[in-house]
Parts: sequence; C-alpha cells; structure tokens
Amino acid sequence: MNSGKRGVYNLWKKGQTSQKDYKGVARLCREKTRRAKAKLELNLAAAVKDNKKHFFKYISSKRRAKENLQPLVDGGGNTVTKEEEKAEVLNAFFASVFNSRANCSLGTQPPESEDRDGDQNGAPIIQGEMFSDLLHHLDTHKSMGPDEIHLRVLKELAEVLTKPLSIIYQQSWLTGEVPADWRLANVTPIFKKGRKEDPGNYRPVSLTSVLGKLMEQTILSAITQHVENNQGIKPSQHGFRKGRSCLTNLISFYDKETHLMDEEKPVDVVYLDFSKDFDTVSHSIFLEKLAARVLDGCTLLWVKNWLDGRAQRVVVNGVYSS
Repeated sequence: MNSGKRGVYNLWKKGQTSQKDYKGVARLCREKTRRAKAKLELNLAAAVKDNKKHFFKYISSKRRAKENLQPLVDGGGNTVTKEEEKAEVLNAFFASVFNSRANCSLGTQPPESEDRDGDQNGAPIIQGEMFSDLLHHLDTHKSMGPDEIHLRVLKELAEVLTKPLSIIYQQSWLTGEVPADWRLANVTPIFKKGRKEDPGNYRPVSLTSVLGKLMEQTILSAITQHVENNQGIKPSQHGFRKGRSCLTNLISFYDKETHLMDEEKPVDVVYLDFSKDFDTVSHSIFLEKLAARVLDGCTLLWVKNWLDGRAQRVVVNGVYSS
C-alpha cells in the first residue's frame, strides 16, 4: 500500500496526476494502516494467554525510551561502562548474595531412606509417554537455554527424542548424576527500582537448559506427590502448590480475620519478608527436610547433585561474564 502511495506521489510531482488524487490515496493508505494496526493489536491481546512473548515484544517496541543497562558502580566505588565490565560486576554481586553455608552434606552414594513399613523406597520408573507429552506441550515462544537448542526443534522431533531422552533421564535419576549443562544458567539482569548504577537494584532472571528443566519437572512432580500423599504439607501452605496462590492465601487469611473481628476478638498481624530468600536457603537443611519425609535415596542424591556445582554467567547485550 505504501509503495502505491509513493507511486502516486511521484506522478503528482511530475504533473501526471492531481494533488486531489494523491491526497485520496494517502487517506486510503492511512485508513487501511489504522485498521491493520487495530486488527494486529486485537489478535495479540486475544492470544496473550498462549503467546505472552509476542504481546510484550510489541508493547516494548512502542515505548519511546529504550532501556539499556546504565553504567554501574563496582564494589570499589569505580564506575564501569563497558558491557564486559558491567556483566562481571553484576555476576560478582549475584554470586555474593549466595549463602556459602548452603552446601550439601550428603555423601556420594544414595542415602538409605526407610519408609514407614521399613522397606527402602526405589526411584520411580520413567515412562516414555510422560516425556512425549512434555515435549509436545513445549511453548515454542519461550527463549532457549545456554545449550541454544530451540524449543521448536524439541517439539517437532518429540516422537524421535522420547525414547533416548527417557533412557538418559532414567539413568540420571538412578545414579544421581546431573549433566553440567543442566546446571549452567544464563542470567539476565532486570532493573527493579532505586539507583540504576547500584548492582543491588537488579534482579537476576535465569535461563537454563530446556532438557534439564524437563527432568526438573519430573523430579518435582515425584517429590510433590510423595510429600502430599504422606501429609508432609500443611493445609495452610499456599506458596508453590498447584491450585494455590497469593489470592487463595489472602482469601483464607481474610476469612479467619473477619471471623475473629465478628467475635470482637483482637487481631494482630505480622508480615515477614525474607531478603534474597532463594539464594540463602541452606541446602543441607533442605535435604534433611526431604529425607525426613522418607524420600527415596536416588531422588535425594539427584537433588543434592543438582544443587551442587551450579554455574551462572550474566549476559549484557550479548556479552557474557566469566
């Protein structure tokens, strides 16, 4: 349409058509462009549940100010401006937050774990159909991990990959061995609030291997099912549970609070917020909690090795930290 508009414009400049004809074509072009834009935005909004990435990419493209990572101040008070330096400063800060006491204490062999009847639990057998379903339901709009394997490749080759992946995952679970690629993360710094030169005001968002995340899903599902079947999670727990959320937590809280107020009883509320909570969780205590829930030894060892030896690198405009 724009090429047709330019053609009429050139004819008008050469005196081969009138200005009225040109303005008519220009008006028609604007109307069609406006309708096409409206249709695009409606389609993006309608598909936002299934494809959030395209929606927010379009929103970002319309923003006047492009957010680039500002110069940062390192631990010595020096201002760094190069991308490599900024990546190193952020990586050093994110690593410093990690709790050094969070090392795992389990040995290299699967720990013995007795169930309530006295028999040792065995690691569940991986079903190929389960991984086939996971591969077929991959969201191809999401980003690749450090291994740079595109999700569409995994999804399109699901039938071919199901069997070899099932063998790899089964062996990983039984031996507790976790490939190094599954423990590597590309970290993107996202600004939160405050001074942009302060590395502490950035939140790390990690991208890990998709194949590793499929295994994590399987392990998590097994742990969750085991703990819930053995009543290891209290009904008051709303975080990180399927079908529960902040909303269900608030509804439950307000229900109890209003009942107490209706009975004219005093209500005291204490809010706690843990700073850098995921980075400061003790791995040893976490594994002890899992073992106390009679989790099988193979799964415990897998989780232990998954937590050990993790590596990350910060990515700033395509530049990696060490």
